[in-house]
Amino acid sequence: MAGITILNGPNLNLLGQRQPEIYGQETLADVEASCRALDLAAITFRQSNHEGQLVDWIQEARGAADGVVINPGAYSHTSVAILDALNAYDGPVVEVHISNIHRREPFRHHSYVSARADAVIAGLGTEGYRAALRWIAGRLEASGVR
Repeated sequence: MAGITILNGPNLNLLGQRQPEIYGQETLADVEASCRALDLAAITFRQSNHEGQLVDWIQEARGAADGVVINPGAYSHTSVAILDALNAYDGPVVEVHISNIHRREPFRHHSYVSARADAVIAGLGTEGYRAALRWIAGRLEASGVR
């Protein structure tokens, strides 16, 4: 198995510091450690505040990753480029949001990424990452990839 790529968008490097009342106390390093602890797959875990970097990493996942978990942050609501890159990726994609974007400001209610995602997890806190990994691992196992 090639593994699962987990991508994190802008401001997620501030997880645990930025608006903990919304995003919680866990840091991104904590999230990465908890994902690796599941030991479901080899994981590539990345974060960037730059849209183009995220697009590059999605393109790198083509043919190299069995699945993609993406928390695009604010790019969910603005990035057709990320959507286009995900549309060129053939494996399962899960979009993760720590908060429930549908209970927040109206501009957060629409996600371009959701148009490509096979599943969307919102409002489970950082447990959403682990739920996404379990879902992809199960789907890969059922299809004989793992």
